[in-house]
Amino acid sequence: MTLTADAVLSLSTFLPHWQGHRALTRRTIEAFPEGELFTFTPAPPMRPFGQMAGELLFVSAMTLDGLRTGEWPEPDWSTMPQTKADLLAAWDALSDRLAAEWSGVKAETVARLQPLPWGEMPGWVAAMYAVDNEIHHRGQGYVYLRALGQEPPAFYER
Repeated sequence: MTLTADAVLSLSTFLPHWQGHRALTRRTIEAFPEGELFTFTPAPPMRPFGQMAGELLFVSAMTLDGLRTGEWPEPDWSTMPQTKADLLAAWDALSDRLAAEWSGVKAETVARLQPLPWGEMPGWVAAMYAVDNEIHHRGQGYVYLRALGQEPPAFYER
């Protein structure tokens, strides 16, 4: 049996799925007190959620760019946003880019092996990884928020 890129989730239905997760993660970022987003960690050496959210931002941007161009350079981690306002602005800009540029992603690119910095995988696996990684780190953010006495956003409201 041969699976195509559209076997379970089409390109046109994947984008709203991804954007729904991004909207929920954005609300998670917003829920953090300003002074805790980039500093609080309940269990060192775990990273603060702001650093995790920056990783999510960069991996998502790399995934969009890679699926559009076939180029997958390692992100420049040193340019990660360092304030809540900068992180949210970059998050929103990438959400807008996804909405505008996703139509440039072709099914044949999604089905083909791609050369990511951490290994070769089909484009659809890289796209799913971006979402899975976001869900994983958002779950960590929920634990952090609860440790700070903050109520995280409802996980089912995407």
